[in-house]
Amino acid sequence: MTANQLPYQRILLKISGEGFARDGETGLDTELVKMLAEQLRSLTADGVQVACVIGGGNILRGTQSQSLGIGRATADYMGMLATVINGLALSDALESNGVPTRVMSAIDVRTVCEPFIRRRAIRHLEKGRVVVLVGGLGSPYFTTDTAAAQRAIELDCNALLKATKVDGVYDKDPHVHSDAVLLPELTFNEVINKQLRVMDQTAFTLCREHDMPLLVFDMNAKDGLAQAGRGLNIGTIIRN
Repeated sequence: MTANQLPYQRILLKISGEGFARDGETGLDTELVKMLAEQLRSLTADGVQVACVIGGGNILRGTQSQSLGIGRATADYMGMLATVINGLALSDALESNGVPTRVMSAIDVRTVCEPFIRRRAIRHLEKGRVVVLVGGLGSPYFTTDTAAAQRAIELDCNALLKATKVDGVYDKDPHVHSDAVLLPELTFNEVINKQLRVMDQTAFTLCREHDMPLLVFDMNAKDGLAQAGRGLNIGTIIRN
């Protein structure tokens, strides 16, 4: 199947820091990173252009910072550096699989990666490189969800794919309610009216206002990322 036959020619994949560590653990799990790289290789082989926004929660979480008495702004900058570590790990795993990449950062760490420049990032995508975006938006008080929405819009992506630990959006918390029902399709207004928590409110608003389809899916599902990137029936799709 070629990119022209797929619903998405260019996607923004949001991977939380949890995707780089096993449940209940911190740090980097190299096997998880390798599995992620293999799925991305399969997707790019179809010609899909892929940009990734990386989280850093496996290395540093905001709640940990508060317990240590670290101020919010400082903690956010520390979190941005954590995303650089994860991004470099993913880039190396992709390159080992024969997938060309570029790591682009919103904060200045040019010894290890390029600064984020929109037109340059688009050019990398057009050349078939996976663009790994780290450093959030480069400013404190913004989540990586917001960074993902912003970059998806900036880079003219067809959809924002949010990889999570659940298999979509439910009508209520599936961890609390055994009768929770998976909702495969929703509109942005339905999410608001049902008061469903999907992502950071700023990010959600950006997607709604710029008509950016949002797909929430389970990153641990077999070939979940490859299926999501190909527009197959997985998770929950949210659009206007």
